[in-house]
Amino acid sequence: MTEVEVCLDFACRACRRPVQLIVRCEGAVLALTTKVMTAVTVPCPNCRAMIDVTFDPDGTVYRVARHVAAGCPYRP
Repeated sequence: MTEVEVCLDFACRACRRPVQLIVRCEGAVLALTTKVMTAVTVPCPNCRAMIDVTFDPDGTVYRVARHVAAGCPYRP
């Protein structure tokens, strides 16, 4: 099984402050030559707001958004 640690740098969508997140990705899919995107929901270390981060295991961040629980209306 392939395993990689990825350092992600982005700004929190709630407080706009910088966040650095280290995640460990593992699985056979990482050996593919095509792009693989994944997402995590994490608390911002600055303001504690829950944020969704979509990224590629090469470290490219594609999307950062406030987390909205299923069934809850979005409130900007």
